[in-house]
This record gives sequence, structure tokens and C-alpha cells, in this order.
Amino acid sequence: MILVGTESDIKLFNEDGTRIDGRTVEELRPIKIETDVLNRADGSAMIEWGGNKIMVAVYGPREAYPKHTQDINRAIVKARYNMAAFSVDERKRPGPDRRSMEISKVISEALTSSIMVEKFPRAQIDVTIEVLQADAGTRIAGLTAASVAIAAAGIPMRDFVVGCTAGKVDGHIVLDLCKEEDNFGQADLPVAVLAKSGKVVLMQMDGDLSEDEFNQATDMIMRATKRINQLQREALTTKYSEAIAGGE
Repeated sequence: MILVGTESDIKLFNEDGTRIDGRTVEELRPIKIETDVLNRADGSAMIEWGGNKIMVAVYGPREAYPKHTQDINRAIVKARYNMAAFSVDERKRPGPDRRSMEISKVISEALTSSIMVEKFPRAQIDVTIEVLQADAGTRIAGLTAASVAIAAAGIPMRDFVVGCTAGKVDGHIVLDLCKEEDNFGQADLPVAVLAKSGKVVLMQMDGDLSEDEFNQATDMIMRATKRINQLQREALTTKYSEAIAGGE
């Protein structure tokens, strides 16, 4: 479906009250998470979230290089978020840009809060997030998959990082924006938390929400992260169940 027009003339809700893709206001897009998709990485994961397809590879912990980047007290988490040139409708210029560098930084900080970095002084943990196909919410989907890949690598963690987005579309607060809602909606709020404690480790907003709308959106996100965290855990459980079955 191709939409052309401005925010004022594009309708993102159907006459029956459902959204443009048929979902209810608090319904997630389909999510599928797999682990161990790359043999040469210490840990890896693939997430399909709506139309997003994102691959994550984790390497380390290993000695930080160059040495002047080392921290004598903890490991450094270096996340690299990148959108492939073919990931969007209009071919993206290859290489890092300002947006990808900003997203890489906030993802690094969010993951650092979940990893027991104090156990690995002078080390670094590299997390590569490659967006193969983009359909809104790529930073949250990539971060959610990265947490699974880190766990698959056997790196000690305090908790999973799990996230979701909410926003305002045609005056309605909705969960998990699709591409059209992200492009033509009135607000977009990506949030990531630590699964058990609910501590917020990433929050950004594009657009305007009232205090009541913001509270409604964050409540939706917090409920959704519990469902998504279960998918994270099931992906890892499936991995270890298959490994045990294969060893029998």
C-alpha cells in the first residue's frame, strides 16, 4: 500500500475503528525472534517485527582496542546500528550518518545498563545491528534482539532490555506504529526498559503528547514489554531445548 499526501488528508483509521493494517489500538505487529543465526559470532539473533527484518551479532568480551579506550573498572559496550542501503524504499546512501550514530550511542548506553560490565575490566563487547528491511521502530526492534543475542553469547546480564513504541495517530493513542503511522502520525514514543524492574533505559519522542496521552502511551508500552520479553525468553529456551535434544 502506497500513501501519498499530507498529514491532514491521509486517513490512518478504518471506518470500523481499526487501524490501517487492521489492528486494534493496543495490538502488536507479529514478532518472531531466532537465535544462533550466525556461526562466526559469539551470539546472534534475528528479529522479524512487522515488516522489519534485523540481524544482530555479538562479539566478546575481548580486550578493548585501541588500548586507550580501555576502562580499568568495566567493559565498554560498543553498539553499531546500521540500515542497509536496500532496507528502505528509496535506496539509502551506504555508511554511517548522523541518525545511525545517535541511535548507536543510545543503544550502547541501554545495553550497558543490563550487562554485568564490572566483571570484564579492560574489555569490550561489540554489538552489530544490521537493518535488512525497515518498517518503523527499527531502533527498538534492534535493541530487543540485541539483548537476546547478548544472552545467547553467554555474557552475564542483570536483565533483558525490551522495548516498544507507542504514538498518536488521528488523535488516537496506539501501540507499535507501522510505517504509515510513523510517517504521517502526530507523535512517536520509543521506550526501552529492563524487563524485571521496569527501569527505563531509553526514551525518545518525536511530536507532541499531552500529559494524559503520554501516560496512556507509556502504560501501553509497559504492558507490551511483558509480552515481548516472553518472546525473548522463548527464543532462548528453544535454543537450549534443541541443544539438549541434539545431545541425546
